[in-house]
Amino acid sequence: MAVLRWDIFGRVIDNYGDVGVCWRLAAQLAARGDRVRLVLDDLSALAWMAPHGTGDADGIDRIERLSWPGPATPGDVVIEAFGCDPPPAFVAAMRARQEPPVWINLEYLSAEDYVERSHGLPSPQRDGRTLWFFYPGFTARTGGLLREDGLLAERAAFVREPWLAALGAAPRQGERVVSVFCYANDALPALLDDLAAAPTLLLLTQGPAQQQIDDTRLPPTLRTRRLPWLDQRGYDRLLWSSDLNFVRGEDSLVRAIWAGAPFVWQAYPQSDGAHRAKVDALLARLAPPAEAAALTRAWNGYAPWPQWPQRPDTPAWTAWQAATRRWRDALCAQDDLASALRRFVLARRSP
Repeated sequence: MAVLRWDIFGRVIDNYGDVGVCWRLAAQLAARGDRVRLVLDDLSALAWMAPHGTGDADGIDRIERLSWPGPATPGDVVIEAFGCDPPPAFVAAMRARQEPPVWINLEYLSAEDYVERSHGLPSPQRDGRTLWFFYPGFTARTGGLLREDGLLAERAAFVREPWLAALGAAPRQGERVVSVFCYANDALPALLDDLAAAPTLLLLTQGPAQQQIDDTRLPPTLRTRRLPWLDQRGYDRLLWSSDLNFVRGEDSLVRAIWAGAPFVWQAYPQSDGAHRAKVDALLARLAPPAEAAALTRAWNGYAPWPQWPQRPDTPAWTAWQAATRRWRDALCAQDDLASALRRFVLARRSP
């Protein structure tokens, strides 16, 4: 298999989702034997998100972490994540190279129909080069989703009790476990009121999930564990350990799908309401029970707060979990994003 040299450029906007996607992509390419230079305008998040690896076993040590503006000369492939625009001097070096690198704009994830129409389209540049649009997505006509080899087997073998105990978050007898990773959300009080109806352990991630909840005002049926920053493997295991996951943005949405437990997604809120179409498109593909779909819309701020299935022993909950796992299994039958991206690049390199 050809060994490719990748340059991935990314910027930290106002959250860490962009960095998370860039790192997962870099790690999966490195695990396939490629060389990767990851260029970020803020490397600080990688200290907790992506600690160094253990040699060639996981390929992590084949990733070079560089501060912006990065290297002087390009490798075989240049990825600008989410239209971040590589530095002008680097673009000039791309132009000067005898065999120009394959240049790709890795776009944001969406379940909307335009993704299929836009995936793989070229954008000819004035100097004769081509920038290609590569869209992650949920169908075979898109670039797919980031998924490590053997992920589902690892998920199936996972036992949550010792992992939660090591985190200081062992549930008590009869407690359901709910993880919360969210943007600031006015619906959080309504969620807490509902969850208080039964013993619940809330696992709260860093950020608004911790900042918005006052432990002193919670009823005794709600316990919280305020989590430290988790690396990506740790966050995956958090989702695997929970009966219900509240997730946000792009990276955690994909990880919730692979976890196979019921989840509620919060899209990045937009003042013009554009996030509603993204939520509705996702729900159309997931096809959860009506109560779960209503909860997702309310959690995203554009529907009244509903009655929703809270207990695993109810038919609606069983249907919710079945829908999640059915969609996960269908997505796993498609190519993962890193494999699709390598194939896309190899088809466009000069012979």
